[in-house]
Amino acid sequence: MLNYLKNLSTERGGWFLLLVSGLALESTALYFQHGMDLQPCVMCIYERVALFGIVFAGLIGLIAPSLSFLRLLALAVGLGSAVKGLLLALKHVDYQLNPAPWNQCSYMAEFPQTLPLDKWFPYVFNPSGSCSDITWTFLGFSMAQWIVVIFAFYTLLFVLLLISQVKRSRKRRMLFR
Repeated sequence: MLNYLKNLSTERGGWFLLLVSGLALESTALYFQHGMDLQPCVMCIYERVALFGIVFAGLIGLIAPSLSFLRLLALAVGLGSAVKGLLLALKHVDYQLNPAPWNQCSYMAEFPQTLPLDKWFPYVFNPSGSCSDITWTFLGFSMAQWIVVIFAFYTLLFVLLLISQVKRSRKRRMLFR
């Protein structure tokens, strides 16, 4: 399995699949916001930023996956984004399952002054909902709980990909040339 993952990480197809999966999830979030009129909260917006980090990792890996430096950089960016997204999603689920006046998220996004995404791209990054509201469920789980599953999958995937990088690739011998 580690050989398969190592080979997958050294080819563009795997990175393209990562990029497409991240963009599909971002598109789904925008459909929920603008198509179904579900208002995103601050935690939803932060989770989107973490998902864009995974998309960015896919772009980095897509550039030149055979170069170890870029491949490891993409894996580091992807793993960092996946772990941060998982921690944010777990906190979001806590806000939903344990609503209290002292357990609330902010109503305004707190981006750095050098990167005010909510001002630059308000269509995507402007929060207007409450973190403790559960406005959508599927199979009995809220959207934040599904996001935990998604980021846990990405985290596991990136950990396995990172472990596979220390595995030596098998050189195939050609019997006849």
